[in-house]
Amino acid sequence: VQLQASGGGLVQAGGSLKLSCAASGNIFSTNVMAWYRQAPGAERDMVAAINGDNVATYADSVKGRFTISRDNAKNTVYLQMNSLKPEDTAVYYCHYLAFSSASWGQGTQVTVSS
Repeated sequence: VQLQASGGGLVQAGGSLKLSCAASGNIFSTNVMAWYRQAPGAERDMVAAINGDNVATYADSVKGRFTISRDNAKNTVYLQMNSLKPEDTAVYYCHYLAFSSASWGQGTQVTVSS
């Protein structure tokens, strides 16, 4: 499965961005898609994940500000990010997981200025 992420950019604190990640290839209908992020010098951490039944989970740091959603017809997952903070600055990666198949997208930079 190939993942193509887009939507990153530079935004002021308090602003919003929406990330998209389109999947292509041999996609299993039963899958979990997620967004991770990695700041310089830090580990890659999960931000949000959503399964095929649209059950979502979030990191505590983004609850109430970020919303993950998916369009199964388009094999696309989204991350709506509101009330952005400078500490949200990172490279954001989408991730696909189904059974033993896992893939990472190429990453998209999100920079939040104070």
